[in-house]
Amino acid sequence: MKITVFRIKVVHTVIFWVLSLCVGYALFSGVTDRVTTWTWVAVGLVLVESVVLMMSGWTCPLTLLAERHGAVRGSVADLFLPKWLADRIFPLRGTTYVVALVFIVLRVLGWKG
Repeated sequence: MKITVFRIKVVHTVIFWVLSLCVGYALFSGVTDRVTTWTWVAVGLVLVESVVLMMSGWTCPLTLLAERHGAVRGSVADLFLPKWLADRIFPLRGTTYVVALVFIVLRVLGWKG
């Protein structure tokens, strides 16, 4: 199967939504005091993504792959999202993830607020 920018976009978009759901689920778990095994799976998946991004200079390896296959640098050619949203993903999702982690830690430590 030949790698194309379209296929990279599909895979990247699916991964993006799965990880976004993980962030949302982690936040939900912390806010509602429902910390379960699935909460830790969600937290772990986003942590793995963070490590991968950190190791690749804060650029997704799929973005780099898309660029090698003809996507324009600086565009959203590697993800099916509007540019205005794609440009704000890291601050939005990162902040939400940190808030989720704070709630989860507080819940694990017994805070019932």
